[in-house]
Order: sequence, then C-alpha cells, then structure tokens
Amino acid sequence: MATLSEKPGQRFTLPDWHTNSHLISADAERQRSTSHRIRQEARALRNETNNQTKWDEHDNQTRLAERISSVNRWKEILDKCLADIDAEINALANVKEAAEHALQAKNLALDVAIDCLTLRESRRAVDVVRDPVEEELHKEVKVIEKAKKELQQRVNEAFEQLCLLREARQQLNCDHRHKVEALEIDNACLSLNVNCPNISFKVNPTRVPDGTTALDEWEQSNQHNKEHAEAEMKSAAGLREVTLLTIAQTNNKLEAQRVATEFAFRKRIRDLERAYDELKWQEQNTLEEIGEMEKDIRRLEEDLRRKTQNLQVAHTRLETRTYRPGRELCRDQVQYGLTDEVHQLEQTIRVLEQKLAESQDALDALYRQLHRVQTDIGYKAVSLGLDNKCMDTRRKLVVSADRFTPEVDTFNRTVTQELSLHKNKQLELA
Repeated sequence: MATLSEKPGQRFTLPDWHTNSHLISADAERQRSTSHRIRQEARALRNETNNQTKWDEHDNQTRLAERISSVNRWKEILDKCLADIDAEINALANVKEAAEHALQAKNLALDVAIDCLTLRESRRAVDVVRDPVEEELHKEVKVIEKAKKELQQRVNEAFEQLCLLREARQQLNCDHRHKVEALEIDNACLSLNVNCPNISFKVNPTRVPDGTTALDEWEQSNQHNKEHAEAEMKSAAGLREVTLLTIAQTNNKLEAQRVATEFAFRKRIRDLERAYDELKWQEQNTLEEIGEMEKDIRRLEEDLRRKTQNLQVAHTRLETRTYRPGRELCRDQVQYGLTDEVHQLEQTIRVLEQKLAESQDALDALYRQLHRVQTDIGYKAVSLGLDNKCMDTRRKLVVSADRFTPEVDTFNRTVTQELSLHKNKQLELA
C-alpha cells in the first residue's frame, strides 16, 4: 500500500502566509508611492531646470546683446575720435608746413638784407656813412632773425604735438582694433545654440584669464583714451592758432620793416640824386669859372706883356735923353713925365704880376675843387648804382624767384668829363 511522503523543509502557517501577503502589498504600495513622489519631483525639477536654463540663456543673450551694443557704441566713439584726430593731424601738418615755408621765405629776406649791406660796403670815401638806410637794414636783419627764431620754435612745437597726436592715435587705433575683435567674438557667441556643430566641452572654462580687468576699469580706460585724444586735439588746435598768428605777425612785422627800409632807400636815393645833380651843377659852374679864369689870366698876361713893352719904351726914352748935349740935358717936363711913367708902369706891373699870381692860385684851386667835385660825383654815382642795385635785389621779396628778372639800371650816371691836357698839368702841379 502506497504511503504519502512529506517534503522536507520549513512549513509556514496560515497566519504567516497572510502576513506575508499583507507585507508584499504594503511594500508595493510604498514603492508605488515613492515612485510617484519621485516622478512628481522629477517633473517639477525638469520644469524648474528648463525654465532656469531658458531664463539664464535669455539673460545671457540679453547681456551679450547689451555688451555688443556698449562695445559698438565705444567703437563708434573711437571711429569719430580717429576721424577727428586724423583731421587734426592733417591740419597741424599743413600749418607746420606753412610755418616751414614762412621760415624758408625769411632766409630769402635775410639773404637780401645781408646782400644789401654787403653791396653798400662798396661805397667810397665820405659816402661810407651810417645813414638811415643802413640802420633800417640792420633793424630788418634783427626782425628777420627774431621772426626766424619764433617760427622755428613754432615748427618744433608743432613737430612735438604731431608726435603726441600720433601717439594718441595709435592708442585709439589699438583700442579700436581690440573692440572690433571683441565685437566679432561676442557676435559669434551670440549666434551659438545647441544645434551648432562647433560646441564642445572645454577645460576649466570658468577660469579668470590673466590680464582680466573689471568693468569699471574698462569704462575708465575707454574714457581716458577718449579724453586724452581730445586733450591732445585741443592742444593741437590751440597750437595751430598760435602758429598761424605767429606767421601773420612775423609777416606783418617783416612787411612793415621792408616798407620802412625801402622808404629809407628811396629817400636816400633821392638825396643822392639831388646831391649828384648839385655836384654836376657845381662841376658845370666850376668848369665855366675855370674857362673865364683862364681867359682873364691870358688877358692879364697880355696886359703884363704890353705894360712891360711900355716900360721898355719909357726906359729907352729916358736912357736916350741922357745923351743930350750941354745945357740941353735938363730936367724938363718930359723928364718928369717919363720918370712918372716909369714909376707908374713899374707899380702897374707889380700889381698885374700879383693879380696874375692870385689868379693862377685861384685857377689851381678851381682845378683842385673840380677834381674833388668830379671825384665826389664818382662816389655818388657808385652809391647810386649800389642803392639801385639793392632796390633791384629787394624786388625778390615781392616778386617770385622764377618771375624775377633784374631791371636795367636806368640811372647809370658816370663821369665822362675828361680833363684837358692843360688841366691835367695844372692838377699835377697842384
């Protein structure tokens, strides 16, 4: 007969089974509750993180746009500053070039003044005089040298200011270039999104790079560069005004001095012409007086010759009458008359000889004076020629060098009066 076998192992009671079923159900309920809570928390977290991410991205997009706008605003300011400083550099360079041209023009004026002084050193004898023309020429040299010194100072200041302007421009240009690069970078960052192929993880992207500055420092640096450039442009504008004023003042002073010098030249030339004409008149009158004196001397010599012959006649008569015979040798009226005639003729001859000597001395003095007058005429002619040449040279100051052609000296007065052989002999004797 078959028997029922029993499985080995523990046997649970019915309460244990009910308890176990209850525990399983309770654990399932608890797990489902935990899962539900976690799901709800995950959903809330997803919503929260999505919102946070979107707002953070939106805020950073806005910050990037604002930063781009700020950098672009400063870039536009720098564009204007660069344009202004370029214009100021060109303007100052033009003024500096004008000052250099004015300085170069003063060299011509100085050369002309020195040439005039050198030419006038060729004057002769008494014409080597410290006249108003020479004083005005020396004043002109001093005015030109002072003007050259002032203009050279302005040129040096303009050169230094140009260097400062170019240095400020270099700083602006460097800052402008950096802002252009920053705009390109920020615009590239603004265009990035999750679909871009060039996004990736980076090593320590939150590090602070070396040389990083604070926003306040960035603003101060931009403002400092702008204010520095504006200050240099303001200084350059002031220097341009001062330089232009200096050019105008030096030109006016030099023009006034040139007018004064040429007025003195014209007055001196008129004086020389009057003196020359006076000497020519004196020469003509002296020549006429010499002619008259020579005629009178010839008349005196002729009268003296005749008086000598008359005296010889009287002497001969008296000597012949001494041979009268006997009582005929008496002192009659003829004897007394002849004797008086001899005495009178001897007195007349002495007076004529004295007057002839005086006339000859006067003639010699006239020849010496004529030589002196003619010599002075030569000096005046040389002085006139030199002063007219100086005036011709000074035309360079009002006529451009390429159009300057020396005028023919219209006042070419030279002494052409030649002394006669007799006059030369008289001068040699004198």
